[in-house]
Amino acid sequence: MAKKRKSNNRRIIIKDDKHGLPYSKGLMASSIMATGLPPSQSYQVAKKIEDQLLSGRKNSVTIQELRRVTLDVIRNSVGNKYAEKFQQWQALSKLDKPLIMLIGGTTGVGKSTIASETAHRLGITRIISTDGIREVMRAIFSQELMPALYNSSFNAGKGLRIPMIKTADPIIMGFREQASVVAVGVRAIIERAIKEGTNQIVEGVHIVPGFVDLSTFSEDAFIISFVVSVEDENLHRSHFYIRELETEGFRPFERYRANFDNIRKIGEYIEVLAKDQHIPVISSHNLDSTVSEILEDVLSRVVGPKGRESADASPVGAGSNSDQSGTNVVEETPI
Repeated sequence: MAKKRKSNNRRIIIKDDKHGLPYSKGLMASSIMATGLPPSQSYQVAKKIEDQLLSGRKNSVTIQELRRVTLDVIRNSVGNKYAEKFQQWQALSKLDKPLIMLIGGTTGVGKSTIASETAHRLGITRIISTDGIREVMRAIFSQELMPALYNSSFNAGKGLRIPMIKTADPIIMGFREQASVVAVGVRAIIERAIKEGTNQIVEGVHIVPGFVDLSTFSEDAFIISFVVSVEDENLHRSHFYIRELETEGFRPFERYRANFDNIRKIGEYIEVLAKDQHIPVISSHNLDSTVSEILEDVLSRVVGPKGRESADASPVGAGSNSDQSGTNVVEETPI
């Protein structure tokens, strides 16, 4: 009986030249999910990989051996298509500069959820909310100095101090004013990520195409922008009801319902700018399909259609005690 218990507790160590980490089904499943395979199937494949590793006599394998076993199991279990995609995704760990994703869209379209799931599948551990940036800036600048920061994005027009022409829309003008101020913080976040060489996602309503000149970072980072949209108004409204339930009333449905027309107007404005700037507008109707569409776009723009060699990439499926373990660290005080 003692021998059986010892066998059940046996773990495979993934080694490189200096270190060793235990194989993790959870991390391997996360890596496999980036191929578009559903979570349940990804975990099943990760379990098959573990079973194959345990079937041998060795207690440790190299990163290269793990990758070879992984590709074989994926190919035999779900097909060559997913094996090729897995190889391409592993090339992301070999990028020579950080990957920074910007996800915009009006209030309530699901940006935070999409950012969290995308980060999970890509192994990105930093998600920055532009609402967090605005809160930090509010702590620095008084309402008298920057009134645009002291209202919600869909009510920012209340803080306008400069007289507008009669044809101007106060909702859009107020939003532009707030977004332009928060864009200063967004730019600082991008600069810090580049300096630290850190992959991260910045999401929020203040990610407005054209408000930060991203071309200035093209040599130092892969910066990929998306705008999320919900075409169906009823579906969009339902998001606010769910939000109220999830926050136990902290973010009440009635407040968003009363401002729903303003929220939709801002969304339309952002989408027009996105099309002018050739930024993809992603329809948010199903989480898995939305995230898969984003991942495909990242893959094609960063890695390329044929992918890169990734034989020496970082160890997939090896556990860690650091924040690289796949846990998303949401920073609320980013500046």
